[in-house]
Amino acid sequence: MKFLLFFLSFFYRVGCQAKNLLYSWKILRPKKAPLTVISIGNIAFGGTEKTPLVMNLISFLDKQGFKPALISRGYKGKWEKKGDVLSNGKSLFGTWKDSGDEPFMVARNIPQAGAFIWKNRLKSCISAKNLSFAPAVLDDGFQHRRLHRDLDIVLFDPSEKVALREPVTSLKRAHILLIKKGINTQRKSRVKNLIPQTATFEYDVIPKAFFNLHGKEIAPEEEMKGKKVLAFCGIARPERFSSMLQEKGLKIASFLKFPDHYPYPTSSLEKIVEKCQKIEAEALITTEKDAVKISSFEGFKKIPVYYLRIDIKLEEGFYNRVLSFLQSSK
Repeated sequence: MKFLLFFLSFFYRVGCQAKNLLYSWKILRPKKAPLTVISIGNIAFGGTEKTPLVMNLISFLDKQGFKPALISRGYKGKWEKKGDVLSNGKSLFGTWKDSGDEPFMVARNIPQAGAFIWKNRLKSCISAKNLSFAPAVLDDGFQHRRLHRDLDIVLFDPSEKVALREPVTSLKRAHILLIKKGINTQRKSRVKNLIPQTATFEYDVIPKAFFNLHGKEIAPEEEMKGKKVLAFCGIARPERFSSMLQEKGLKIASFLKFPDHYPYPTSSLEKIVEKCQKIEAEALITTEKDAVKISSFEGFKKIPVYYLRIDIKLEEGFYNRVLSFLQSSK
């Protein structure tokens, strides 16, 4: 699968480069939204903590007195092609099946923020503006050149050998680059030298706490340490989740991997329960993104099921930079 992804990424990169040239030559021009747009993106295929960063940034903007709105394509959701409002800041109007798993997770965690789903992100921005939201936080927007971004924030981990959506030189388009903490100085310097005009900060992924499927935090955390668990997830890089659980002191008896954005049909959930009983696991552990899709399954009522919530730790300078930009753009 990795070889196939690297092979396909070559053609994807060629397409991205051709599209980028058309925008650089001004043959194609991005369309301006009626509100400030902050894009969160990357140049790699698969998970690079974009959704935790989106949640972190929206929460920060909300605390600073802004009225932020999530703008998302709604990948694999029913609303991806027709568009709709997931949240108006007061109520949720759909499920994860409508919006896709990640937007629903964001909207459920930050109910006071807006959430607008549509492949046509310009129209979603217009809808957000009509409901008095601003700024718009565009999820996975770095390659979406059709919409003008006022601030492009890009996550990048130069230590990972993963398939890329576009060349590393594309990072020159970013206004802010977030580099994974712990990267050796030489690699970090090479990236910084490539984009000397771009503000660069470090980020780290922080596993926070375990919650049950209904979002109630369990305490103390020591209860989870040493437990024999069956872990499962449907995310792009499952090995990261496995490592986090081990860091938390859990004993992983079995680890089940599903494709990214897996919808978990009943047959799959029944097999998870069957496997759990077979190995006599004390609990099931999954990611928050997976948890939003399985909470209504009746078969989990007699088995403890938890998810691990993660967050992004950022330098103070990052938040100051974002605030400075927003203040100067008023």
